[in-house]
Amino acid sequence: MNETARLLAELRREAAATKSVLEKVPADKLAWKPHEKSMSVGQLALHLAGVPGGVAELLHERICEVPVVPLPEAASLDEILQALEEQVAVAERKLLAWGDDGLKETWQLTRDGIPIVEAPRHEMVRTLMLNHWYHHRGQLTVYLRLLGIPVPAIYGPSADER
Repeated sequence: MNETARLLAELRREAAATKSVLEKVPADKLAWKPHEKSMSVGQLALHLAGVPGGVAELLHERICEVPVVPLPEAASLDEILQALEEQVAVAERKLLAWGDDGLKETWQLTRDGIPIVEAPRHEMVRTLMLNHWYHHRGQLTVYLRLLGIPVPAIYGPSADER
């Protein structure tokens, strides 16, 4: 199995796990925040849904300036789930378009034109797309727990499924 196939398989597998978490988001709690400095449930869930495609778009150009990431609050659970489906599809298309050769290309992140990160694109897919995605998914499971909502299994049964 080549690098593209491995990353696609992981993306698809993790998309299913992410969907199971997003499906638990309570529509009546989208504005809820665990702390004044935290994102709301709706902001976090919509950001989580958008990470794969958003990062794939960022990684498409070989040199990219640090983006400003908007954090709008979702209006509904349907909006969140639709965004996940669309953004995973964007990420899949980009991975297929890059192929193994494109994944080996050097990618660079700049601030005011000055390089701050430079690495092969496949490393940035792992770091900026996948690891970032898992971080926010874990964050959302904490929000769910604080709201008293059963947390779904991700890599094995959760305490709520035993």
